[in-house]
Amino acid sequence: MQIGPHVLPNNVFVAPMAGVTDRPFRQLCRSFGAGYAVSEMVTSRKDLWHTLKTSRRADHAGEPGPIAVQIAGTDAEMMAEAAAYNIDRGAQIIDINMGCPAKKVCNKWAGSALMQDEPLALEIIEAVVAACAPSNVPVTLKMRTGWCAREKNAVRIARAAEAAGVQMLTVHGRTREQGYKGEAEYDTIGAVKAAVRVPVVANGDVDSPVKARAVLAATGADAVMIGRAAQGRPWIFREVVHHLATGALLAPPPVLEVRRALLAHLQDHYALYGEHTGVRSARKHIGWMLRGLAGGDDLRAAVNAQEDAGAQWRAVDEYLQALAERHERWPSDTAQDVPANEMETPRQP
Repeated sequence: MQIGPHVLPNNVFVAPMAGVTDRPFRQLCRSFGAGYAVSEMVTSRKDLWHTLKTSRRADHAGEPGPIAVQIAGTDAEMMAEAAAYNIDRGAQIIDINMGCPAKKVCNKWAGSALMQDEPLALEIIEAVVAACAPSNVPVTLKMRTGWCAREKNAVRIARAAEAAGVQMLTVHGRTREQGYKGEAEYDTIGAVKAAVRVPVVANGDVDSPVKARAVLAATGADAVMIGRAAQGRPWIFREVVHHLATGALLAPPPVLEVRRALLAHLQDHYALYGEHTGVRSARKHIGWMLRGLAGGDDLRAAVNAQEDAGAQWRAVDEYLQALAERHERWPSDTAQDVPANEMETPRQP
């Protein structure tokens, strides 16, 4: 799998998710096998580039390459400037956001709203590609199938984007109108793949190794991108990579391995955000981790009331230590439904 000059270790990617895929989370997913990770979307508005929120989103300290930054906006010149700005700060790939369905983004005609205005969308693509060309930085595009069921124009935009120089396309199998409701459809992704020569990434409802294989088979896509299914279960990337390579399913990871990884993630999270904000923003990550686990609701309630990073970290540590005493392997995992003789044990880190 390759994007411009960058050769990736595999074709299983973590999706850019606002408020989720910050640097600590990207590094957590990569430690569990994600082959590629794109930043949260960064605004193209100059007046916001130096805000604390944007500076955190643009933080790539210690992150392995290629560094991919997603930019969002509605003005071609501003988007080109945003691309150049982020390249100067280390971006090696620029991703254009035409997939975000959030109202606060679409109400400003950014994100997936751009799919309603194809001339503007193409103007932005051409401007960003031109801004990145002098630095030999590839441009990629993430979009949806269309604005609504009656206006599925992903194939048309994909062809125009390829002609303009975009080097990879990611398609979420829903319209903007759907948001995240209903089920993703893959026929449109397959049509995009058939229409272009650049790599195509399938996104939407990829929540297991078996589903990843099925989506790749149904669409002919070159890679899959996983978003919500990685929240609280970042080892899904390792599971998918292994299944695609061997056809076998991994057993759930050892609890002690998960404990080390998640506690290190929390420390990275506090370091990026500071204690006051970090304790609050870590709550969602802890909550995702605790879903379905015995005693998880009680711990989540306690964690949500804590204001001290040390106390929050110790509470999670104590819970995971106790969990390890009861279970060798992580108890909440879809792989538990697979017969033991069809599983393989993951290699220890």
